[in-house]
Amino acid sequence: MGKILSPKPLVAEHCQLVNSQLGYYTEVGTYNFFENVVFGDYSYTGQFCFLQNVHVGKFANIAAMVRIGPTEHPIERPTLHHFTYRRIMYGLDTKDDEAFLQWRTTQVTTIGHDTWIGHGAIIMPKVTVGNGAVVGSGAIVTKDVEPYAIVVGVPAKPVRKRFPQEIIGKLESIKWWNWPYDTIKERLADFSLPAEEFVSKYSL
Repeated sequence: MGKILSPKPLVAEHCQLVNSQLGYYTEVGTYNFFENVVFGDYSYTGQFCFLQNVHVGKFANIAAMVRIGPTEHPIERPTLHHFTYRRIMYGLDTKDDEAFLQWRTTQVTTIGHDTWIGHGAIIMPKVTVGNGAVVGSGAIVTKDVEPYAIVVGVPAKPVRKRFPQEIIGKLESIKWWNWPYDTIKERLADFSLPAEEFVSKYSL
């Protein structure tokens, strides 16, 4: 029998989680690093993912080797090196540059509900990936991604929407990702319907 998830998060071996919150039925793949992450219910990562300063919605599908929210170096200073803000490490001072380190934590990346982030993608700080969006493998995302858009390439550019705008609007209104576990279980078969039939059944 394969693994069975539960309300208690499943964290694989060799992971480091710093100041991070994991929702129900979540799974963190092996050799992941999370720092300042909010990880929504039912979301998961593959192996070797690195997330910093990220809010991940519910039901996010994050493939292996994804990097979200890579932290920035101070490019306006004479040197890019982190001895200017990690001063204690080098014995240069008794205090680090806390103002700069705190500023980095405010550069939050947002990953929407029901998203798919492909293998090896990189999503830069302060980018928002909308609900239902798909980021192609190896893409580098430097700008916001609209809900239900598919983006690919370096830099990532939209190729199409998953559904017509009318369907997207209805999915956003239904907000099925907020349904309780028992409701999802009861309506499980409907998630295999074409999107048009699904939204027709559950639109207000």
